[in-house]
Amino acid sequence: MSTDLSISLAELLAWNDEAAHHWNNHLAANPALLEVACDIGNTGNVQGFVRHIWGAELRWANRLAGLENKEPATGPLETLFETHVEARDVFRGLIDGPETAWAEAYVLNFDWVPEDQRRVSRRKVAAHALFHSHRHYAQLATLARTAGFPARFRGDVLFSSALG
Repeated sequence: MSTDLSISLAELLAWNDEAAHHWNNHLAANPALLEVACDIGNTGNVQGFVRHIWGAELRWANRLAGLENKEPATGPLETLFETHVEARDVFRGLIDGPETAWAEAYVLNFDWVPEDQRRVSRRKVAAHALFHSHRHYAQLATLARTAGFPARFRGDVLFSSALG
């Protein structure tokens, strides 16, 4: 009997969704945290930072799905969270869709990406988007704690119910 040692995109998406719900709940319970200054990515404050996190999820999901990208909402928190929910739903539709679509290459049409590195797998793009959020959630946990709003964020995959 062999054991599948890989982590699926569906599991990464579920882990990401757990973390997003945690942060949405923590920010809703501590609205003053949204105004805490944040210099990460020139976002200005935590609300801008969360907008960046969830907006990036939606931009990457829409790119993979071939959907038009729009500027993410600026607030309030409930509206920002809807950006994450929309991204999650687009990713879920892609993951549940035809497997052949994942075999197609994705071309990163950005001037800042060297031309010889622009062709990547669609799977890599999805993983990038989901790990991007988690890297920022770790930064957000530090911001929240140092600002006096400890989140008790247990975002490590070790504590996720999304992976068996």
